[in-house]
Amino acid sequence: MNRRFSIGAVFLISLATAAIVATVIVWTGGVREGFGVSMSVAPDVSDSDLKPAAWFQPQPKSFADLAQRVSPAVVSIRTAKKVAGGRRMMPFPRFGPQDPFDDFFEKFFDGRPPGELARSLGSGFIIDENGTVLTNNHVVSGADEIEIELSDGRKFKANVLGVDERSDIAVIKMDAGSKLPVVRLGDSKAIRPGDWVMAIGNPFGLEHTVTVGVVSAKGRMIGGNAPYAKFIQTDASINPGNSGGPLFNLDGEVIGINTMIHAGGQGIGFAIPIDMAKAMIPELVEKGSISRGWLGVSIQDITPELAKSFNMEKTEGALVTEVYSDSPAAKSGLKRGDIIIAFNGEKIDEPLDLSLQVGQVKPGTDAKVTILREGEKKDLTIKVGELEQGKQAFKQPNIGGGKADNLGLVVRSISPDDAEKLDVPASFKGVVVVRVEPDTAVAMADVRTDDVILELNNIKIQTIADYEKAVVALKPGDFVRLYIKRGRGSVYLAFKL
Repeated sequence: MNRRFSIGAVFLISLATAAIVATVIVWTGGVREGFGVSMSVAPDVSDSDLKPAAWFQPQPKSFADLAQRVSPAVVSIRTAKKVAGGRRMMPFPRFGPQDPFDDFFEKFFDGRPPGELARSLGSGFIIDENGTVLTNNHVVSGADEIEIELSDGRKFKANVLGVDERSDIAVIKMDAGSKLPVVRLGDSKAIRPGDWVMAIGNPFGLEHTVTVGVVSAKGRMIGGNAPYAKFIQTDASINPGNSGGPLFNLDGEVIGINTMIHAGGQGIGFAIPIDMAKAMIPELVEKGSISRGWLGVSIQDITPELAKSFNMEKTEGALVTEVYSDSPAAKSGLKRGDIIIAFNGEKIDEPLDLSLQVGQVKPGTDAKVTILREGEKKDLTIKVGELEQGKQAFKQPNIGGGKADNLGLVVRSISPDDAEKLDVPASFKGVVVVRVEPDTAVAMADVRTDDVILELNNIKIQTIADYEKAVVALKPGDFVRLYIKRGRGSVYLAFKL
């Protein structure tokens, strides 16, 4: 029995030894001549093969050095305002899935007695050693008192130098009596989704809170009452009180101003690109407000259907739906139906790109505009005007009866009553939409009651006869492009019949 056990043990030990040798051979990269095990890397493997790929950047071991270096230039901002009861804006805009834009700013301080001070918190960062601070407009808007606290505990009163409500950017100033630490402003165009970022701010009064994450996306557009910008989205945790604080890259440069969060989500925050603020700071400091450029056009997106109707391969650019009389655009020769694809050499992918580019140009400046007109590329020079507050369009539904035509519409000539309601001259020509058949291509294209059809596939529509003749000529599968007056504006719509 003992002999058998010994033989079995020897056999098992031999197997284990062979397995270990085989593992060593594989792990060390092969064998030399004969059966000698090589403990060195195979000769055809170079040192460069062992290095991480060029695109791979390991996670930093710590953000502590970066936070320590930039924190002194980050400040807490406390504001106070006398209120007459009711509600008070909280200095951190947010939007959520239920009512994202109509109630854009979360509100608090409900039911305060008349004359009581409403206090709120925010963040900011010092951009020059004399005490100039950049923050959000909604942090300091309407404040009767502004107090800035530095990272070392010192507190100073501050005054507003300039604000821009449209972009939600403000510049304020404190007098510390000595030189202060400052941040460096970076290049927000250079960042990419996946880049590491760090936010520092004052969430819920927890001063100099450091959070880290990555750039989740760039160029986010948010409608409603959101600030006028294409946002940087980040998952670096930001909360109420972070508003106006900096979003840093790993070089310690500010690439964004933390501005708002998604109320219904986690890790979804938004920052205004610092490039936008850099262009505005000198004018805000000097004048206290921003003068924006103006072309005098209405524009819209290029849908896939519109792109096909204009023989375009891509849905890019801003389609001009209306050129206002005696405007800079009209004087330059820009026409309705032109598609603006570049402004001062900057590519225009969508209408907001054009609005942002034009808004940053000083009034009176000559701008080069590249357009597509009937498939041909042309360059125009436009002397940019100054933007003025426009009037809101109105909408009044008018549900009518009758049998729908081949497009799925019921239309009629413009009556004197229609002209008055639509705010057009009595001599205005076109056909007004009375009813839109549901679940049709024209309904999916967003044609609405009270729209006035002025053109159908470049055919001018002035009477019912013009409209009927154009519709009869259409065949199933044709693309239809309508030019429509809607309220005080105009719009192109396209769909496949």
